[in-house]
Amino acid sequence: MKNWRKATKDFILNERRKPDAKYYIQALAETLESLRPRSQTDRGRIEVAKQHVTEIRRHLRRAESKVQQLEEELNILREEKDKK
Repeated sequence: MKNWRKATKDFILNERRKPDAKYYIQALAETLESLRPRSQTDRGRIEVAKQHVTEIRRHLRRAESKVQQLEEELNILREEKDKK
C-alpha cells in the first residue's frame, strides 16, 4: 500500500523517484524521432534503432508481467506459510 501523505509531500516538494526503464526508453524513442538523417546509411541505422526500441519495450512489458506474476505467487506462498 502506498503512503499517500509521503507521495503528496514528494510531489509538492518535487522530490521524485529515479526514473524507471520506461522513461529512458521513451526518451530514447523521442530522440530517434527527432534525428534528421543526412544519408541513406544514417536513415537505415535510425530505422534499425527504432525497431530495437520497439523490441526493448516488448521485452520490458514481458519482464514486468513476469515479475508481477512472481510477486503474486510469493504473496500466496507467504500467506500459506503464515497460516501454518
